[in-house]
Amino acid sequence: MTLCTPDRTTTRPRVQRPHSPPEGPRRFRVAGVDVSASIAVFLIALPLSLGIALATGAPLQAGLVAAAVGGLVAGRFGGSPLQVSGPAAGLTVVTAELIRLYGWRTTCAITVLAGLAQLGLSALRVARSALAVSPAIVHGMLGGIGVTIALAQLHIVLGGTPQSSAVDNALGLPAQLTHVQPAAFAISALTVAALLCWPRLPGRAGRLLRKAPAALVAVAGATAVAALAGLAVPRVDLPSWSSHALPGLPEGPVLGIAAGVLTITLVTSVQSLLSAVAVDKLVAARPDHGLGIPRTALDRELAGQGMANVVSGALGGLPVAGVAVRSVANVSAGAVSRASTMLHGLWIVLAALLLVPVLDLIPLPALAALVMVVGIQMVSITHIRTVTRHREAVVYAVTLTGVVLVGILEGVALGIGVAVVVALHRLTRTRITHEERDGRHLLRVRGQLTFLAVPRLSRALHQLPQGSDVVVELDGSFMDHAAYETLSDWTAGHLAHGGEVETTGPSGARIAEPSPGTAPHSCCRPWTPWHNHQCGEPPTEPAGAGGTGADRPAPGLRLASGIGKFQRNTAPLVRDELARLAREGQRPSQLFLTCADSRLVTSMITSSGPGDLFTVRNVGNLVPLPGEESGDDSVAAAIEYAVEVLRVESITVCGHSGCGAMQALMGAGPDDPPSPLRRWLRHGRPSLERMASRRHAWARIAGRLPADAVEQLCLTNVVQQLEHLRAYEPVARRLADGSLTLHGMYFHVGEAQAYLLDGADEPHGHDAYDDVFTRVMPTALSAAPSTAEPGSGPVADGPGSAPEPEPTSEPPSRRETAHAS
Repeated sequence: MTLCTPDRTTTRPRVQRPHSPPEGPRRFRVAGVDVSASIAVFLIALPLSLGIALATGAPLQAGLVAAAVGGLVAGRFGGSPLQVSGPAAGLTVVTAELIRLYGWRTTCAITVLAGLAQLGLSALRVARSALAVSPAIVHGMLGGIGVTIALAQLHIVLGGTPQSSAVDNALGLPAQLTHVQPAAFAISALTVAALLCWPRLPGRAGRLLRKAPAALVAVAGATAVAALAGLAVPRVDLPSWSSHALPGLPEGPVLGIAAGVLTITLVTSVQSLLSAVAVDKLVAARPDHGLGIPRTALDRELAGQGMANVVSGALGGLPVAGVAVRSVANVSAGAVSRASTMLHGLWIVLAALLLVPVLDLIPLPALAALVMVVGIQMVSITHIRTVTRHREAVVYAVTLTGVVLVGILEGVALGIGVAVVVALHRLTRTRITHEERDGRHLLRVRGQLTFLAVPRLSRALHQLPQGSDVVVELDGSFMDHAAYETLSDWTAGHLAHGGEVETTGPSGARIAEPSPGTAPHSCCRPWTPWHNHQCGEPPTEPAGAGGTGADRPAPGLRLASGIGKFQRNTAPLVRDELARLAREGQRPSQLFLTCADSRLVTSMITSSGPGDLFTVRNVGNLVPLPGEESGDDSVAAAIEYAVEVLRVESITVCGHSGCGAMQALMGAGPDDPPSPLRRWLRHGRPSLERMASRRHAWARIAGRLPADAVEQLCLTNVVQQLEHLRAYEPVARRLADGSLTLHGMYFHVGEAQAYLLDGADEPHGHDAYDDVFTRVMPTALSAAPSTAEPGSGPVADGPGSAPEPEPTSEPPSRRETAHAS
């Protein structure tokens, strides 16, 4: 028998607010994908941690300690939920040098001090400052570290012992090649072959096998071969945890230890923050766009890394940083929370306690080969191509060479110096050329316009003849105030002497900025450049639609980006005009009724600005007859407000090609289930009836018949909605006294061509003549006064011009009806 409480079963459950604390005791829940992702990351991290510890010369347990602490501490307190932290290959050279100079216990103390320094930097909120470092310097630093790692581990792969510096390892390589240990080389070669071939296994079976990490397969395979063949190679030797070395008081020169602390702090911080930013991009590129996964809080991430380094150093572990390889694996495995990172740290702890006999079977040459391949991959061809494309190859090469030959801090300092020199060279390298074409003077400015280029710019401008037609083409991304004032003052003077000035970008597109002397609220030009809604940025494909999706932000981010561009670029230009409109109120001259289709940008096709149009958009640009809106009077209210209150002078109904509403109207059947869209489209049935009626002629577009039935209905719908407008009492009254005119307009999206309906403002409908949409020609519009309403200028191909011959494909009955009417 089941007992229930009546008052709980009959009351409605209480809905909590999204950010209110949950009711009842909280339970820690882990998603299934986080468990599977943590296992995948653990299988990659285990051999890498041992290999990195081996490469630094630290106790092998130190790698496991750092991996466990990175997962548990940085994973819990860091600001990037899906970033995986642990011992990083980028720290191998630094740590190895510190161990060589000061010993392991002092190196652990330096790691603790570096963690405290990171906590201090986090408190100062300077995390974003690390992102100011040029990517060429970061990639060059990682490439130099990769070269150093590869040279050192190559000696172990060949069966020898590495030297203390990259230069010594390179110089000693010929001698090492003459003393190759066959067993060590065979195990290393097997490991490298598995690492390179495993991700490329073909077929369905290969796709299943590739789910196992290549690093795990390579090390496990080499271990199995070495054990079965009885090869005499050095193996992992994990001593008892009871003898694990913990940090001691720093011993050594103060400046040397301070330099070590600074180096570890900078390298771990920059690498972790850049890796966190990369993880955010990977998460956004997933099919779910990272829904519900917060973006990285950089200062919190820096604090989490600092805590992890303090704990790792205190427990005798290697320095900790965010690691790209493990983070990519975590994101790719579908992790959705920081639980995956923390669980991977837990698996590392269990392996270090329970799998010591298994770990002791791993050959050291296999770990060396694994780390060598990782080092080679740090010299990324993709990064080299990127910095070359951005003309920063010199910065990359100098940084890489400096890290290999001198050291990390010195190499980074050299890279920063070269980057500053390159930036200054670009700022001062401005080319100004002048040529004359067909009576027009073309002044090209290549490079950045700073105060250093002002003397040459001023000299070139004043050498142009007064009263001439000048085009100034700016090909640069920066202009300082001195250059702007020089160009602006010269432009004002040149215009005052009767000359003409046009300022364009590198593509020849005119820069839409008001000329000097223009009234602050002039509305004779578009307010902003318009191109694919992204202000000149090329469109990118969304994730899952054939593209990577990594370059395309989520919809909310695109909205925020667009608002930011408006505030930065457009708001300063329109602020005075909008302030005037706010004071005086809106006084539009036209009611513009058009479709809700996203391809119709009313301000673009009418060259209008703020306050010009009172716009009403709906599905199908429909005007329901008075009293037929069934409780939704929005269109009728807009018409009444525009005609009676705003006293607009004209009303335009604008249809367009490929209208989805007209297609749905044609495809609707009598048995279709009712829906809001079907109920709304019933206001378009008179257009269908008009098109099918023999009493009305078919509408024509520039003297020709429409291309298909959909275009015919789009044109007919404009004509019919104009008749619906005349049924409104305020509209009829204003039409009768001559204070209001009606216009029909059709916009062909694919051709970017506008057409106006002849005779749309006739008071007696269209029964006595053909409905002809005539093309709006650019030459006619350019000859119109600047104060003309959008779409009201003279048109070509009008009634007095010779029409195009009618196509013979028109049905005879319809053609005869048109002439008879």
